[in-house]
Order: sequence, then C-alpha cells, then structure tokens
Amino acid sequence: MPAEAPFQLSVVDQAPVRKGGTGGEALREAIALAVATEKLGYQRYWVAEHHNLPSLAATSPEILIGQIAAATERIRVGSGGVMLLHYSALKVAENFHMLASLFPGRIDLGLGRAPGGDQKTAAALAYPAGMRDARFYPELVDDLAGFLSGSLAPDHPFHGVRAGPTEASMPELWLLGSAVGSAELAADRGLPFSYAHFFGASVGQGPAIVERYRKNFRPSKLCPEPKLNIAISVLCAESQEEVDHHAISLKVSRLNMLRGIHSGIIPPEEARAHVFSAEETAFLEQQGMNAIQGPPGQVRRELDGIAERFGTRDFGIVTICYDFGARVRSYGLVAEACGLVSAA
Repeated sequence: MPAEAPFQLSVVDQAPVRKGGTGGEALREAIALAVATEKLGYQRYWVAEHHNLPSLAATSPEILIGQIAAATERIRVGSGGVMLLHYSALKVAENFHMLASLFPGRIDLGLGRAPGGDQKTAAALAYPAGMRDARFYPELVDDLAGFLSGSLAPDHPFHGVRAGPTEASMPELWLLGSAVGSAELAADRGLPFSYAHFFGASVGQGPAIVERYRKNFRPSKLCPEPKLNIAISVLCAESQEEVDHHAISLKVSRLNMLRGIHSGIIPPEEARAHVFSAEETAFLEQQGMNAIQGPPGQVRRELDGIAERFGTRDFGIVTICYDFGARVRSYGLVAEACGLVSAA
C-alpha cells in the first residue's frame, strides 16, 4: 500500500436511539447524516440490521436504504449488513434488484452471518419454520449471488427462477464479519470483505484474518482482486475534553445494554453521575482498544496506524454519541483530518 494512498471513508450507521427519543427520530437522523456525509466526500453509507434492541432502530436495512438513496445523489447506499440466515435468498435478491433499479450503480449489499439479536428473537423471525443452522450460510450466499447475477447452474433446483426486476444492475456484494470464517468464505467466493474491527471480537488477530483473506482470494467475475474495508469505531471533537464529554454516555449505555437495560443512549450529564466499578473500568478499557477517540490529529495518527497494520485505507466509520450535532461534527472532523476533497 503506498504511504500516501488517499483515504476512502464510508459511514456504518446503527441508527442509535437516544434516551427519551424515538426510533422515528433515529431513522430521520440517519437520513440527515447521509445527506451531510455525502457533502463531506464519504463514498458509502451502510445501515445495520438489529432486532429486539430498542436502542438501535434499523430493523429493515432495505427500507432505510431506499429512503437514504432518495434523499442523496451520489453516495453509494447499502446494508451493513443483511442477516442472511433469517431470509430467503430469492427475496433478498428481489429487494436489492428493486433498489438497484431505482438507484442504478449506487446500491451495495453487505451480508452478515450473525442473528443481529438474541436467539429467542431469531426463532421468532423464523417461526413457524425452524431457525437455520449457520452451516447453511455459504449455500445461501451462493444462491443469492446466483439470483442477483442470473447465473444459477443448470442443475440447480431453482434454475430458471428470476429475481426481478430483471433489468436491474448488480448491487455490489460484500461479506461482513469479525472472524476468520467470514474472511475465508469471502476469499473462496471472490467477494469484497469488510472486517468488523468495532465488534472487538478477535481484534488482536485482525491483521492475520485479513491477510488470510488476501492470501486465499480467488478472483471472480464479481471481484477480480481482493477488496477490503475496515469498519472501526471513531469519535472525534476539537478537544480531548469534548471527546470525553460525549464518550462517557456511550460507555454507560454500553454497560446498560450488557445488563439488558435498553433505555437508549443516555445524555452525558446523566452518565457523569455513574460510579464505575473496577470490573466495569477493566471491561471498558479492554473495549477502548477497539475505538479511536480524540481530537483530529490523534484520530488521523491512529487511522494511519490501523491502515499500516491492515494494509488498507478504506474505512467504514461507526460513530455513536447522544448529541446528533456532535455526531455530524465528528464525521466532518474525520473527513477533514483524512483530507477528503469536500471536507471544507
């Protein structure tokens, strides 16, 4: 990777709900954030999928993608990602062909293996059928790619079934994950891979995981060479004091979610009253290893370091805080620090 390679920045949005706010507000803020980050020069805007988590509003990425794409002009819009084990591959292909027909050349389809919620909710999503075993995931990925491209093999049981609208352009297909299994599946199928650094799972092995992806990559018609994105948590403000002010609400909200308290992102003023136990402090220090929080210069240095370790300057930025204005400002400061043309 050339030392002076430009950054390629995207947004990964979980549509967080603030305490006292509503899911509708969070979804409208997602649209407003997409409009703002398009002007800042961000290339992609991906929305997550979560279920039975009142603190996160995006349960149906394909619906939100359509609203965001309609409100913007250039930025690519997609899922980060669709939890494929819940769904029919044909239906997902139809949904994204619809989006690609309405917004040609602008739609991404990111796929994840995780349930996006707890096991009881996953069972409810599958009812009255049973939950799919994760072993079916590679087959579903293959079927989805076949439906999207119209290339199901002649001996496939669904050969001849078409995912309409049939004139749609092919959305760009990505596999998302934080473990070596997802990386190896992306490499074997010749697909782009987004490594979920912000998950925290196996982050110490992250560089080795993405190296496995590069080493084992098999070129395909969909992706002739390895294509890698790193999704990372970032919070940026003009001063460290301001960063700390906004970061504390996310820390306490994360602890609340672990305890099953889904009240939304709490305001910093309320969070400052929390007395952290030794166990909580240790947990948050470990989690802090997976996030970049600081003023613009520090954020740029840490992103440079991650770029060197992972061999890419393509980042998906996850930013969550209570104040929406501070969230938009964080994306603007990151864009400016990374030299995006439109950052001013």
